[in-house]
Amino acid sequence: MRRKDREMPEEFGLEVIDECRYGVAAMTDTQGEPYAVALNLVRDGRTLYFHCAAEGKKVEALRRDPRLCISFVGSDQPLTDKFTTLFESAIVRGRASLVEDEAEKIHALRLLCEKLTPANMPAFDKAIERSLNRTAVWRVYMEEITAKRKN
Repeated sequence: MRRKDREMPEEFGLEVIDECRYGVAAMTDTQGEPYAVALNLVRDGRTLYFHCAAEGKKVEALRRDPRLCISFVGSDQPLTDKFTTLFESAIVRGRASLVEDEAEKIHALRLLCEKLTPANMPAFDKAIERSLNRTAVWRVYMEEITAKRKN
């Protein structure tokens, strides 16, 4: 990190991740080209989870090369009297793998739903019955977490 004065501890980065509704995942597509996509993510320890369709560009890319980098931007506030922005951010580097175990898959989906749609949790079990077999869940083991803040 170039600006060491803005570097924050890993715990701060985990807080930024937990507060963000989404992160932007960067990977390499099947043609070797850069590809980035916004994902709803939830953290469980050092693991991130996201859900998606069983097939598609993201899935093909991760099957070819499971390495990815995910960027999270917490609060950001442009200053009106200066040419700068106050911000909080975290970057994760890790490897993705498809969740095969049904119990882990349901656990991950429950965590995602509790984070993103807590008021709708009474409908969770019915939604799982209806769509679990056509929903893919991926885990990302966070190998490296860096965080910054400008305040």
